[in-house]
Amino acid sequence: MTTLVLASQSASRRAMLDAAGVPHEAVAAQVDEASAKQSLIAAGISARDLSDALAELKALKVSRLAPGALVLGGDSIVALDDGTLLDKPVSRENAAEHLRMMSGRQHDIYSAAVIAEGGRAVWRHVDRARLFVRPLSEPFIESYLDREWPAIAGCVGCFRIEGPGVQLFSRTEGSHFTILGMPLLPILDYLRVRGVLTS
Repeated sequence: MTTLVLASQSASRRAMLDAAGVPHEAVAAQVDEASAKQSLIAAGISARDLSDALAELKALKVSRLAPGALVLGGDSIVALDDGTLLDKPVSRENAAEHLRMMSGRQHDIYSAAVIAEGGRAVWRHVDRARLFVRPLSEPFIESYLDREWPAIAGCVGCFRIEGPGVQLFSRTEGSHFTILGMPLLPILDYLRVRGVLTS
């Protein structure tokens, strides 16, 4: 049976695979994601293609170390309605700034998955979800960060939608899995094709 390796230590991606009953092991990709992202943005890449490129970078890095395995890389990019890209907050103050920027606006999340085998990409999928943030008061932002910081330090968009982060939104459009950070259903389809899961 083919082994699946998740090129990530993301708790949400691991939880999705665990909940779906997908056997896998997780390995940190250990790529310089910040530098790669900076270079790609400087080259004028779109938010969608940025998520795809970063997912591929992670998948290829781990695939070279895991011959014979299918290696799943993932990445998510948050783009505000004016095209501004949000990264993971670096401090509580930075998280508050992000929440103020998101307040009363919509943003898109692009979640990409790339599967590599033998050091080359063999499958990919990028999905988009749209989220509508309700107007957020300063007292709400402060109380929200009292509860959620530093747990959301690793979360682009400053939220865990499976927790108190759901309170940020008036509505969402698109797959819940995409919002969590991975287009799970297309991944499961491909894993059935490859025999990792029973069809």
